[in-house]
Amino acid sequence: MALKRTPFYDAHVALGGRMIDFGGWDMPVQYAGLIPEHTATREQAGLFDVSHMGEVRVTGAKALAAVNRLTTNDVNTIPVGSSQYSAIPNMTGGLVDDIFVYRLGEDELFLCVNASNTEKDFAWLAENNPFPGEAVFTNESAAWAQVAVQGRNAVGLVSSLTDASVSALGRGDIVAGSFAGVAGCLLARTGYTGEDGYEVFIPASEAAPLFQAVIDAGGEGIAPVGLGARDTLRLEARNVLYGNDIDDTTNPFEAGLGWITKLNKPGGFLGRDAMAEKKAAGLTRRLVGLTVEKRIPRPHCPILNMDGEVIGEVTSGTRSPILKTGIALGYVAARDGNARPGNALQIDVRGRMAAAKVVKGPFYTRDY
Repeated sequence: MALKRTPFYDAHVALGGRMIDFGGWDMPVQYAGLIPEHTATREQAGLFDVSHMGEVRVTGAKALAAVNRLTTNDVNTIPVGSSQYSAIPNMTGGLVDDIFVYRLGEDELFLCVNASNTEKDFAWLAENNPFPGEAVFTNESAAWAQVAVQGRNAVGLVSSLTDASVSALGRGDIVAGSFAGVAGCLLARTGYTGEDGYEVFIPASEAAPLFQAVIDAGGEGIAPVGLGARDTLRLEARNVLYGNDIDDTTNPFEAGLGWITKLNKPGGFLGRDAMAEKKAAGLTRRLVGLTVEKRIPRPHCPILNMDGEVIGEVTSGTRSPILKTGIALGYVAARDGNARPGNALQIDVRGRMAAAKVVKGPFYTRDY
């Protein structure tokens, strides 16, 4: 089966992008290299093609009520023109996906879902719509391209390319406007890198020239960034990745996502009782952040306590280009203080033990 291509495929090739199969999409894993792309994003700005992500629009008199029943967070708290991070629960207390919910109007929501989950998510939402006819779910994924501009230079660069007042947006806010000469875009002050910046939804039919146009406008202050650095950036910021750190078996409380799980919101949500039961029974594991000495942790590496007992497994791991050390996320048994910040653990990296320490919060926090 032929790989799907975003509208920016030709631009990636022209910029020297090394293309790979990413979940059925022909996507750039890197251009100049993972480390220079990662560093450029932290020190200046990075441009990412995220057109493979999915978009679902929800409209109708009961659009908010429907999405509230189908997500863990409370959409009624989102002001028009803003957004929230949330999740789609399943009926057994796990997660169908983690998503962003944008409120475009009083009765209009725009959901951004993970690329590999687009069809699954849309089918789940449509099949479990509690108000058919009064809430309409439309899969608009094919109609949109998407780029992310992230880093210190992002605000100035995006401001110079749009007629919208993006510098005045608060974190999570979204506004309609043109971008790089393309009308009908949506510009959101959101992102996945730990930096300030924007994610811009662009009509796919008009998008092709835009990627290179942003590079040209940014000059030496921006670099194209591939999937490799996108992953190291998100891990430094301690953003979870669906399929690695969370999946359909994950209770959000064990993953540190209790803050987006409103068990007591009016009307509840599908899967609420199963999640509440798991929380009440006590967590058997917790997702922790780990700094790792000398070696590079990778998914599935065993995590051990200092007595040599296997107590968990790495779900995401890399060498931080900024911290110059190994960092990881992983689940450990929720007993004996295993998940306590400062606790010393070990990671088995291909048969060699590496010293690790539990850390709280992001590994990296921007300093501007």
